[in-house]
Amino acid sequence: MKWNRFRLKTTTEAEDIVSSMLADFGVEGVQIEDRVPLTKEDKEQMFVDILPDVPEDDGCAYLTFYLEEDESASEFLSKVKAELERMRTYLNVGECSIESSETEDVDWVNNWKQYFHQFYIDDILVVPSWEKVKEEDKGKLVIHIDPGTAFGTGMHETTQLCIRALRKYVKEGCRVLDVGCGSGILGMLALKFGAAYAVGTDLDSCAVTATHENMAENGISKEQYEVMIGNIIDDERIQEAAGYDCYDIVAANILADVLVPLTPVVTGQMKHGAVYITSGIIDDKEETVVEAVKAAGLEILEVNHQGEWVSVVARKN
Repeated sequence: MKWNRFRLKTTTEAEDIVSSMLADFGVEGVQIEDRVPLTKEDKEQMFVDILPDVPEDDGCAYLTFYLEEDESASEFLSKVKAELERMRTYLNVGECSIESSETEDVDWVNNWKQYFHQFYIDDILVVPSWEKVKEEDKGKLVIHIDPGTAFGTGMHETTQLCIRALRKYVKEGCRVLDVGCGSGILGMLALKFGAAYAVGTDLDSCAVTATHENMAENGISKEQYEVMIGNIIDDERIQEAAGYDCYDIVAANILADVLVPLTPVVTGQMKHGAVYITSGIIDDKEETVVEAVKAAGLEILEVNHQGEWVSVVARKN
């Protein structure tokens, strides 16, 4: 199907109101481009510790939206322009120029398949659902993971650091908590390593869908792995649902700036003698996390590096 693509130039001051107006007119989704700096909360929900350099905010915002080819674009745009002129009487909407172009549907999900193929993490074989395990690989430790809306395919150094630590410290029948579980890869591998039960928490509801889909591919039941949405740092409901003093291992592959407030809280979920595995730490934040872990009363067991990323492993004594 072909679509008409429109890019409306407005102001950052007006972008939310103009987006709402487009929604009222039947536009189902709007892509917003601006140079507004990220808030602290925005950064905490991202999966990278180094953010790209962004030019200084110039007050401009671009709203991109789409109409089906058979829709009357000229009539629709006339309505939009009329409403923008009405808004101009009480709001700085900017120049409101609209660029138009034509585009076609792209199967973004299936386009992943040409880039993502099975690979090894040491002797663990990660296989997407659209590929079969080769005859020579049958009998090896295999986990099925699809790239999707949640972080964690095993390709990133931070995930690999966590996987190696889990393999070292998971004992038969132990319980594991994964904070920021994303695709569920760490909890599922912990179960494959011998854990009896895993819980994953995440801020993004996409993690539930992604984890459940990956669990189905790996034959893991919801009785073995539970996923919760919420912020375990400050949400007592999530803290209680996860449980206190009941985990042998807690893993957290997230930003250093999140690990600092998380660590003193999540020790409450750990048994005495439990192991705390952290990653997602860029090398210049290593000392920050090490100090936070020590301040929470944990004993540092090891600090591992891969590329420019760091994993800190500690124990609750």
